[in-house]
Amino acid sequence: MTFPELIQAVRTSPREVVIPALWGQGRASFGGLVAAMAYEALQAVTEPGRPLRSLALTFVGPVEPEVPVSFEAEVLREGKAVSQVFCRGVQNGQVVTLAQASFGLPRESSVQMGALPAPAFKAVDDCQELPYIRKIMPAFTQHIAMRWAVGHMPFSSSREREMGGWMRFRGSGVGEEPMEVSHLLALIDAWPPATLPHLQTPAPSSSLTWTIEFVQPQPAMPANGWCRYLATIEHASDGYGHIAAQCWSTDGQLIAISRQTATIFG
Repeated sequence: MTFPELIQAVRTSPREVVIPALWGQGRASFGGLVAAMAYEALQAVTEPGRPLRSLALTFVGPVEPEVPVSFEAEVLREGKAVSQVFCRGVQNGQVVTLAQASFGLPRESSVQMGALPAPAFKAVDDCQELPYIRKIMPAFTQHIAMRWAVGHMPFSSSREREMGGWMRFRGSGVGEEPMEVSHLLALIDAWPPATLPHLQTPAPSSSLTWTIEFVQPQPAMPANGWCRYLATIEHASDGYGHIAAQCWSTDGQLIAISRQTATIFG
């Protein structure tokens, strides 16, 4: 199934979604797709017209491919401007994902502060793309192109704090339609944790928690357009890494601010 087909599936039947193995990540489904599906379930029960401000996710356990998963969303509070919404992802009777979102209308305010400028990356064509190698790379990476502009590839014994570059969908039915939050969640989570390049040999790693905030209004851009991504390791020890990241549009407009706690098994 293509990405748009999977998003339509959760919009139609959020209580019974099956993620195919071609969107897998080891024994689990791709976390960015799970986040996108949870967001869609959250948005469906929220007062229309309120844009997403913040989304916090906990990946309790792996969401198995080819097994039905239910996204169960409920409104915690609907205020005059802000909606607080909660979602459980349940599979085989067990909670596998928790998500809490804050949707909010704009307010008048005297506080105005623009974002810091986006980093200056090498041109897309001058950056090395992470290749998709069947049975070696996670299956979901066949759908998303990532080109390194900063730092090094995973398992390269790097000691740099920063890692990032360009990203966009590679086919998967995504075209010139408008970029939505669901697309961005998949793109941003496609990048490996910035701690992975520090390892010498392949070892498992996964997101434990992920919080992402969206700058509103979102810039208009096509869903298959290039975005910039830059992650910084703020601290790593005891098998856990704390990573801050940002995402910008092709022309350098800030889109999202991310924070991740990653587990490291190596």
